[in-house]
Amino acid sequence: MAEPYLQMIGITKQFPGVRALSNVSLAAYAGEAHALIGANGAGKSTLMNILGGVIRADAGEIRIGGKPVAIHSPLDATANGIAFVHQEMAMLPTMTVAENMHIASFPTRLGWVDRNTMVERTRPILRRLGCQFSPDTQVQHLSTGDRQMVEIARALLSHPSIIIFDEPTSSLTSREKARLFDVIRGLKAEGVTIIYITHFLDEVFQICERATVLRGGEMVGSGVMQELKPEQIVHMMIGDLGVEVHQKALKANLGEPVLRVTRLNREGVLKDISFILHRGEVLGLWGLLGSGRTEVARAIIGLDPIDSGQIEIHDGKTLRVVRPSEAQRWIGMLTEDRRDEGLLLPMSVKQNMSLANLRGLASRWMLIRDDEETRQASRLVKRLNIIISNLRQPVRTLSGGNQQKVVVGRWLQVSPPIFIMDEPTRGLDVGAKAEIRNIILELAEAGNAILVISSEIDEMIALCQRYLVMNRGQIVKELPGSATRNELMAAAAGVEMADAASI
Repeated sequence: MAEPYLQMIGITKQFPGVRALSNVSLAAYAGEAHALIGANGAGKSTLMNILGGVIRADAGEIRIGGKPVAIHSPLDATANGIAFVHQEMAMLPTMTVAENMHIASFPTRLGWVDRNTMVERTRPILRRLGCQFSPDTQVQHLSTGDRQMVEIARALLSHPSIIIFDEPTSSLTSREKARLFDVIRGLKAEGVTIIYITHFLDEVFQICERATVLRGGEMVGSGVMQELKPEQIVHMMIGDLGVEVHQKALKANLGEPVLRVTRLNREGVLKDISFILHRGEVLGLWGLLGSGRTEVARAIIGLDPIDSGQIEIHDGKTLRVVRPSEAQRWIGMLTEDRRDEGLLLPMSVKQNMSLANLRGLASRWMLIRDDEETRQASRLVKRLNIIISNLRQPVRTLSGGNQQKVVVGRWLQVSPPIFIMDEPTRGLDVGAKAEIRNIILELAEAGNAILVISSEIDEMIALCQRYLVMNRGQIVKELPGSATRNELMAAAAGVEMADAASI
C-alpha cells in the first residue's frame, strides 16, 4: 500500500492548565478524504491549527510526501501546500470575489493593485468549481453556498496538495451541500488530500474514505469508513460519559399562557402570525429554510420591525401588551449565529456571561461588582459544566458547545420566564447537543416557556410538546407532540399526507 501523503506523528500541545493534545497521530492519503471526528473540545481545531501553522506543537513531527517539514506560521503551511477552508467565513462583503480571494496578497503593477491580474487568476478557478457568478461580483450579493465556494476558491489559489475543510456544511442547504460534495470529489480525483472536520456522521460516510476520532485530546480510534459503524464512532466520541442522546418526554402539565402573539405582520416577510406559549412548554417552530421561522423570533423581541400585531407578556399578575423592544425584559434569546450575534469573542467568559445582567451587578456608583460577577459566573460554569481554564479565558478560544453554554448561562443570570432558542445545537457534536437539549428540558420542567427553532427534525421530535409549522411567512398548521417526521415534513412542504411518503 502507498505511503500516507500526510503524517502527523506524536503531536502534543499544552496550554496553561489544559493538555489540549497528547501524542496524537494522523495519517491521510493522496486522493482521499480523511474525516477528523470528535466532540467539542476534543482537540480537532488545535491539531489542524498546528498543521495550518497557527500554533506550534510542543512535541511531534509532521511529514508531507514522506519528508519532515517545519510549519511555524501560516506562510510555512502555504509553502508546504496546505490550505484551510474555515467554518466561519471571513469575507469582506463590500469587496468583490476577486478581491476577497487575493486579500492576503494583492498582485501589483507599478506600485498599484493589478485588478486585471486578479480577475485573470480568479476566473479559471471559479469555472473549475462550477460557479456562475463573476469575479467582479460583490460578496454581499452571494448566497451562503456561493460564499463557501469563494472560500474554497481562495484556498485553491495557492494550488494546495492538502485542504482542510472545517465544518463546511453547517450553514448550507441540501442542494449547496451536494454541490460542495461534487467539488470535493473532483479535488480527490486530482490527487488532493482532504481533511474533513464535521459533526454530521452521515456526511463522513458519504464523502470520506478514512477517519480518525479524538476524545479529550487523545486519539481513541481510526480506520477505513467501510469497516466502521456510526454507533462505534459515537461511542468513541463520547465514551462512557453517560450523556443522554435520546431525550425523555416532558410531563404534560402546562401552566398559564406567558406569551401571546396576535396577528403579527410584516409586509413580504410575515403574515398573521398568532400563537400562545405556556409556562412549562417547549413549543417547536418548524419549517423549511426560508419559511420565516427566525423572522418570527426576531420580530417578537424587536430585532426586526413589524407593521402590525400585538404581543402580550404575563408579567406575574396579568397578560399585558408590550412593544417588541420591551419584550426583551422578559425573553432571553439564543440567536442562530452565536459567534456574530451572540458573543463578544475577544472578551472573557465572565464578561460574556454578565452582559444580560449588568444592571443587577452594578453598585450604587454604577460600577460592576467584580466579586459578584465572579460568583455568578462561577456558579453557572459549574451548573452548565462549561469546560474552561479560568473565567478570564477569551470566549473565542472555547469549543462551539461551550460557547453555546456561555450564552445560555448569560440568560440564566437574569432567569427570564421565556426563552427563544434559534438553532440551539447547530454545529455541535453529539455529546454537546445532548447537554443543550437537557438544559432546555430542565428549564421547561422548572416552569420556563421555551420556543425552539431547529432545522433538525429529530431534535424537534425529541424536545417539543407541540409544533407550529411555517411556510412562506405564515403558520400553516399546528401539530401535537405525537406528530411523525412525515407529518412535519408534509406540513412544511405544503402537501397532503397521502403524498408525504415521497418527501
